[in-house]
Amino acid sequence: MRESHPSPASRTTREPEAALRRAIGPYTVRPAEAGDLDGARGVMLDTFYREFGYGYRPEWHHDVVDLHGTYLVHPRHLLMVAVRDDSVVATAALHSRGPVHPPHPRWIVERYPSGSTAQLLRVYVRPEHRRHGLARAMVELATGFADQAGYATVYLHTNVNIPGAQPFWDSMAKQVFDARTTGEHGPGFATLHYEIPLPR
Repeated sequence: MRESHPSPASRTTREPEAALRRAIGPYTVRPAEAGDLDGARGVMLDTFYREFGYGYRPEWHHDVVDLHGTYLVHPRHLLMVAVRDDSVVATAALHSRGPVHPPHPRWIVERYPSGSTAQLLRVYVRPEHRRHGLARAMVELATGFADQAGYATVYLHTNVNIPGAQPFWDSMAKQVFDARTTGEHGPGFATLHYEIPLPR
């Protein structure tokens, strides 16, 4: 089913800018601007290559090529960044496309349909800037945005082979499916699926 894209004039669901900003010591967490996109893309690509070990995969990471078109243009999509000294050091993204089958189970796709589901992804912090609460702040602000934008729920999946991933998401979200025994992403992946219910 084709998703409708509201016109720029109808962007009444986006929260006021101040509601999507948070100062954390020397860092500012806020929605990305055009000038942040190269830095945000760098954080994402470095994560794919240096931490995940599999590099850029077009079937999974096509949004990274067109961050502007994916996140800055669409009124119900969001790219958050954490900035220190004008440098992007962390990212988090949210869009209206649900999970797809394959690789995910069909029941997961049916439970989290595109349009009513906000998928949270690209929650990455450069190693030297971790343990400052940046990821938590970005997720909290993105979740508030999703609520105001009229989504029914926030969905995400993560590879718990990445150190710290499972404890972090267990503290922020509700686990709905442990896919580690299914190998849905192939060797080397241990996928857990989560949701963050919204008040509405």
